[in-house]
Amino acid sequence: MAWLPADFVHPTRVPLDGEHHLRPIRESDVDIDYPAVMGSRERLWSLYGEAWGWPPATMTREQDRVDLARHEQEQDDHESFNYALFDADETELLGCVYIDPAEDALISWWVVDGKVGTDLERALDAFVPRWIAEEWPFTSPRYGI
Repeated sequence: MAWLPADFVHPTRVPLDGEHHLRPIRESDVDIDYPAVMGSRERLWSLYGEAWGWPPATMTREQDRVDLARHEQEQDDHESFNYALFDADETELLGCVYIDPAEDALISWWVVDGKVGTDLERALDAFVPRWIAEEWPFTSPRYGI
């Protein structure tokens, strides 16, 4: 049984507030994804390292590009989703939201170190569960890793 209905259309742009939005990450985002990830690497490793082995301390920009290409393909195939959090002009990547298959779905998210404890992080924390409940066809998603 597929984890999403065959006719489900995933959102392609999701407003968070007047200054930020989410959209599926693309391979072409590597130039702003790589510094966001590596600039928050130690904290991200504490969140995802044990489960995913990510992000490795030695990750290169090219390895990140390959990873983003895989995410883009998985989204096209509705296998899993990685939504990046952007500023209005998409000049800065500020975090990500992951939606992965599990018994129903497994949802997690993060913001870059510089946004931890800010209104943006609080807005994302409040938004994600509401967005998943309202826009996605899951009945009992799990949150966290």
